Amino acid sequence: MYGGDEVSAIVIDLGSHTCKAGYAGEDAPKAVFPSVVGAIDQMDVDESDDPEKNSGSGESKNNSRNVEGDKAKGKRKLYVGSQSLGYRRDFMEVLSPLKDGLVADWDIVDSIWDHAFSRECLLIDPKEHPMLLAEPSSNAPQQRERAAELMFEKYKAPALFLAKNAVLTSFASGRATSLVVDSGGGSTTVAPVHDGYVLQKAVATSPIGGEFLTDCLMKSLESKGIVMKPRYSFRRKEIRPGEFQTVDLDFPSTTESYKLYSQRAIASDIKECVCRAPDTPYDESAYSNIPTTSYELPDGQTIEVGADRFKIPDVLFNPSLAQSIPGMENFAEIAPSVRGLPQMVIESINKCDVDIRRELFSSILLAGGTASMQQLKERLEKDLLEESPQAARVKVLASGNATERRFSVWIGGSILASLGSFQQMWFSKSEYEEHGASYIQRKCP
Repeated sequence: MYGGDEVSAIVIDLGSHTCKAGYAGEDAPKAVFPSVVGAIDQMDVDESDDPEKNSGSGESKNNSRNVEGDKAKGKRKLYVGSQSLGYRRDFMEVLSPLKDGLVADWDIVDSIWDHAFSRECLLIDPKEHPMLLAEPSSNAPQQRERAAELMFEKYKAPALFLAKNAVLTSFASGRATSLVVDSGGGSTTVAPVHDGYVLQKAVATSPIGGEFLTDCLMKSLESKGIVMKPRYSFRRKEIRPGEFQTVDLDFPSTTESYKLYSQRAIASDIKECVCRAPDTPYDESAYSNIPTTSYELPDGQTIEVGADRFKIPDVLFNPSLAQSIPGMENFAEIAPSVRGLPQMVIESINKCDVDIRRELFSSILLAGGTASMQQLKERLEKDLLEESPQAARVKVLASGNATERRFSVWIGGSILASLGSFQQMWFSKSEYEEHGASYIQRKCP
């Protein structure tokens, strides 16, 4: 099929928070950018005739390409990549292609892939490289066929392989059997992998991911009167050398979703800087007089973050905590059905065959951006020791390197696609033409 190391496959992992893309065989993705896009309906904007004038960069050129087909929906122009999203535009909505971890809007996915192949990121011609795509562990068959169709029909890729996130994480740590706890932006998934296959019946998911925690932190800080000014809404003016004053700017036609996107970026940074998982379950009275940590917001004001830096991460272990945060009341309807991390792990292992339970308990892998939070591994191990059966030897493994935890799915894909023994597994274009898209179910189990 493909001989030796001359494959140069491309590995793409479209996560709920960021999209990672790069060459197989490398140790980190070349391109990492948000997996949301800015969309402007052309109804709102009249200067759509001259894309160069609007954005002042070449990005609009390759993005107006994807939108030609949207005549029926009313044209919209998509802006992809952190640079074009960081630039505020009137009437720009921030949209995500994913809903509950599965793709809901293929046009957006299309533009994200376009961006990954374009000169801003990898600068490749997709016709020349086999593609390895990471997919959620519980991906629906029609989703997989759609991805195969797009890759072969639109991008004319020579070969394709779809691999499950959990399996790739497992490979990244050099194991064929493990329990993968993948806590990303949109959700947390616990999936047992045995000999390189996901045991579907035992996969557990929860809607609590990094973005949910970011929202909790934002609401909690807002309830204390802290205002997060998005970066576009002020500028700093030097009054005397070294002394600055912030001047508020007013943009009435900025959409709500873009404002939220910009505020989330700040809240997410606060979360990454000051939050860490508490050693014991969070208790209002015990943590009330804890020393605070200061953080400087982009507009220059310094805020003090106290008990929140332990309370927010603890939502992963005890989801009902979220109800006590002002503004998160709408979570109350789904809260009873959402389980904490230790419960999900134990429930998932109990659904597996008795013979492999011990092995799963002793190799629990943490992956995903949210899982690289400080102390999370120690806390999960401690909670599991209390709740697991006596005979089980609980071992939670996480790469000491935060980059590896964040990109573990991509790294697994990079390892897999560069193995010589994997090369006969590709689903090739000729097979696609002979058997159709549904053949992917057989080629990529």
